[in-house]
Amino acid sequence: MPTLGVNIDHVATIRQARRTVEPDPVGAAVLAELAGADGITVHLREDRRHIQDRDVYLLRETVRTHLNLEMAATDEMVAIALDIKPDYVTLVPEKREEVTTEGGLEIAAVLPRMTDVVTKLQGANIPVSLFIDADPAQIEASAKCGAKFIELHTGTYAEAKSEEAQAKELAVLADGCERAIAAGLRVNAGHGLTYWNTLPVAQLPGMEELNIGHTIISRAVLVGIERAVREMKEIINQV
Repeated sequence: MPTLGVNIDHVATIRQARRTVEPDPVGAAVLAELAGADGITVHLREDRRHIQDRDVYLLRETVRTHLNLEMAATDEMVAIALDIKPDYVTLVPEKREEVTTEGGLEIAAVLPRMTDVVTKLQGANIPVSLFIDADPAQIEASAKCGAKFIELHTGTYAEAKSEEAQAKELAVLADGCERAIAAGLRVNAGHGLTYWNTLPVAQLPGMEELNIGHTIISRAVLVGIERAVREMKEIINQV
């Protein structure tokens, strides 16, 4: 069955609202792991709107499962990743004005650049995942640039307004998963997944990990992070 990577960005969002020291995302990571999280995910953004550099360095010292660092494919972020050495990196698109990531990376149009970044990171024994839409051209380009993983963008599926539309988007994800595995890629997924829509994605053949953040942290505000993580694990464990 797939594993669960818990994204703790929005613990830092609450902290940064007051520019204070609490709540501490490092403490949240410890509790999430104790509750059964299989990995911890953080996105170090260019504008540092939530997770800060210090958080990532501390998480590298404290995470006992695996640390997934989401980041843009910039020289600054590559240098940070090479210094921190997370267990793996997920390259994601990033716009200053966006509220959250709006779609997958464009790999095919910038293949030489992405190949260079992937080569640098994986040459330092940091496996790379590429956050992409389930598009055949992007899957093919991801394989060409040498990445170990892709993470399928599930936002369109999550935002579908009807059961028919959701089923259509799930079929797109299933096709993408199959194509990626055939191309030699390992497959994760994430974005917009909730307690109500995660199970069908978790059931896709070959799915390895689901990275889920907002819905877990939202639930944690009401019931605590340990219970929120356990409840999501119970859903995934139905696979």
